[in-house]
Amino acid sequence: MRSKVNKRYTRRNSKLTGWRLFGIYALLLVIAVPFLFPTWWMFTASLKPIEEVFSFPASLIPNDFQISNYAEVFRLQPFLRQYWNSMSIAIVVTIISVTISTMGGYAFARISFKWRSKMFIILLSALLMPAEVTLIPIFRLMVKSGLSDSFFPIILIPAFGAHAVVGLFLMRQFFLDFPAELEEAAEIDGLSRWRVFTKIALPLSGPALASLAIISFLYSWNLFLEPLVFLTEPNKYTLPVVLPQFTDTYGAPIFNVQLAATSLSVIPVMIVFVMAQRHFIRGITMTGIKS
Repeated sequence: MRSKVNKRYTRRNSKLTGWRLFGIYALLLVIAVPFLFPTWWMFTASLKPIEEVFSFPASLIPNDFQISNYAEVFRLQPFLRQYWNSMSIAIVVTIISVTISTMGGYAFARISFKWRSKMFIILLSALLMPAEVTLIPIFRLMVKSGLSDSFFPIILIPAFGAHAVVGLFLMRQFFLDFPAELEEAAEIDGLSRWRVFTKIALPLSGPALASLAIISFLYSWNLFLEPLVFLTEPNKYTLPVVLPQFTDTYGAPIFNVQLAATSLSVIPVMIVFVMAQRHFIRGITMTGIKS
């Protein structure tokens, strides 16, 4: 008798669980629509003729597929070269930012030295200063150094500017929760501070490193003001600078071609985030929660 009651109770619970999951997924689907619709509209509009882009009522699927918009992207601009510029700069900035922020975060979190807290507060104060304030002095410095029309300021500013402080803060918060017992055991075994960092602390900081890498890559990939100021040759442009420049002979925007170029430009961002999504979420939560 008890077994029959237990079976009925189990079936009823399983039905409730199934309906709850269905309700949760349905709610999430409804919430996701406002976020997914702009991406869908961008992609479909990139396949439309220009007169259909802003037609009313708007069509979710192109009536006349115009794949030639993507060919126009490469005809009007050296887009492949500019794509490579953005990709290479973002990769270099990510490597430098992750390296410096990880080392600095570990030093501020695990190594005791004089004025450590005061130096960290001074670094955090850099976040209060807008990038536009320091842009003119940096521009004059780069002009005098002969580096104005090059990739050096586009790499150095994100890697050593206020964005690097954000990465340093992120890694410091992660290493503050690092178990001191692991360091003590490694020091007893004769490991130096550098080897403790490279052999123990660094391999265990994978989620935080993934979060920092994604943030650094996205920041460099979307950088607009600095490339606009420092770069003058079209072959050196990055994607955020070149996207508004798809215009006709009268200077009017060619919206369907612009949307085609934008659709191509979001591909690396989506790939990076999808591949490291779990590490990103885990790294952000681990840097803000005490163990």
